[in-house]
Amino acid sequence: MHPRPSPIAASLYTLRDLNADVIVLHGPHGCCFRTGRLLENDGVRVVTTAMSENDFIFGASSKLEEVLLKVDSMFAPRLVGVVGTCASMIIGEDLKEAVQNAGIKAKVISVESHGGFGEGDNTEGAIAVLKAAEKEGIISSDESLRQSKMLKLATEIEKSRGMAKGEYIAPSFGDDKEKIAEILIEKFKNNEKIVLVLNSKKETSYLFADLLKIPFIQIDSENKPVIITNLNEEIGLPRIRQHARNIKAELTDIGIEIDFITGGLDEYPITGEKAAEIINEIGADMVVVAGVPHAVPIEKINAESIAITDGPRLVKPLKEIGYTYVVTELDAHSKTLGTDKIVKSDFGEAMRKKIMQIR
Repeated sequence: MHPRPSPIAASLYTLRDLNADVIVLHGPHGCCFRTGRLLENDGVRVVTTAMSENDFIFGASSKLEEVLLKVDSMFAPRLVGVVGTCASMIIGEDLKEAVQNAGIKAKVISVESHGGFGEGDNTEGAIAVLKAAEKEGIISSDESLRQSKMLKLATEIEKSRGMAKGEYIAPSFGDDKEKIAEILIEKFKNNEKIVLVLNSKKETSYLFADLLKIPFIQIDSENKPVIITNLNEEIGLPRIRQHARNIKAELTDIGIEIDFITGGLDEYPITGEKAAEIINEIGADMVVVAGVPHAVPIEKINAESIAITDGPRLVKPLKEIGYTYVVTELDAHSKTLGTDKIVKSDFGEAMRKKIMQIR
């Protein structure tokens, strides 16, 4: 019952991850407005055909052709994505025919996505882009199948363990960050075994990776946390692999070593299981999971736990599956779009504040 991300938005983000230069939304000017504006911060030009009431009746293929030609002359793109919306798809607009008629120099990926596409899950829009990219020879069939499998698993996790599991889940800001910071620091000072898990996705990793930069070294203790991440830089679409490279390089530069790598940033639906297996092998007193914590089967781990999430509607489900504490990070997408550096998180700042107080 509560709003969920749309397949259209997922199509836009996936085209971004394929390093599309321009995305054309074939629909009203307000469709996916916030997503389009956010993606501009990531260097992607997002434009619209601005369909109006007359276009809903008589069609707007000519508008799409005009916009494509204008995009070609203004930006000289190499890769363009054309994404359908509810309006253009309901009236049966032929995106491919318009693209062919425009005949621009760039390679064009046409995606017939809309708000109710497939089962209505946002991942359907991403899968549609992958299939279209495969047809255009941009990614291999094996990569398309692998990614589609991950996206379907991600949907299963949301429906069984995340914000899509209930009819309505009230948003919550979770536990007090400063109190949780005190608990974590006290466990660190008492030489309890702490495991930090980064199980995140896409650009939000730049915020959740701040957990790994928390300067425990400033506390008078030789206790070092075990670090587990899904930062395999050889897996995923071009932009996703670059995110992993950037984060790993920054951590290396400040002397932080990753103990275990469970997979790539787009494999968070399965890397959570791998992280749990590692934790059960090495043991832990406290486990902190940042990013997509509901993909980690915390109920199988015998330890206290902290989940760090960007979803206020995930607080209740995370407590239900077994997390001891849950803290939220708001506006993760808007804070991380356009960056190639780790950004400070609210929980990280709470930790730094408490560490400074006890030095």
